[in-house]
Amino acid sequence: MAHLLQHLIHLIFPNLCLVCNENLVGGEESVCFSCLSKLPYTDFHLHSANEVEKRFWGKFPVEHATSLYHYKKATAGQYLLHALKYKGEKQVGTLLGRQLGLHLSQSPFYQDIDLIVPVPLHPKKYRKRGYNQSECICDGIADVLQAPVDATNLVRLIENPTQTRKGVYERWENTKGIFGLVDASVFAGKHILLVDDVLTTGSTLEACAQAILEAPNARISVVTLALA
Repeated sequence: MAHLLQHLIHLIFPNLCLVCNENLVGGEESVCFSCLSKLPYTDFHLHSANEVEKRFWGKFPVEHATSLYHYKKATAGQYLLHALKYKGEKQVGTLLGRQLGLHLSQSPFYQDIDLIVPVPLHPKKYRKRGYNQSECICDGIADVLQAPVDATNLVRLIENPTQTRKGVYERWENTKGIFGLVDASVFAGKHILLVDDVLTTGSTLEACAQAILEAPNARISVVTLALA
């Protein structure tokens, strides 16, 4: 009876892929396996001194860094990020976070992560959106790596204006001093995996890292879903 009811629900409200709009089959969530397989994955998780790591050289001591896929306009990757951030499809973050976690689990560089930490939203923006997309990604990564998520110790102190139309220097100016730690001892001596949705100039992640480094002997690795 339950199976019949579920079948009727799917007939009335079909479970479709967010990208290609085709019916999802067993085991698929929000995005079909075919669309997931077509994302332009970077494979940077397997290589040190990759393009993502180099973006942070000279800014703060980064252990390792990677992005899941290359960001390209008018592609599935852009659509999924937009759905995650602006359309309330927070399950997309968890799904792609699991994909990222699977990649990290295959790498020798991310086997000793102590805490997974999202880039925080200001409380005002969190209330407006209802969730932090970076925290959704963290939840997916944690499902695979089996490391705890800490979404409360790194906090955003200032609600800075949007970064979307700012240049590199403006982005850096826009993020100075906007993050802090509630308790530096929580991160002391820990390998922190800092997580965001997309890497552009890296100014937000740099500002987060500077706050995390207030904790004695903290080490930082950085991962994002997309690399712009």
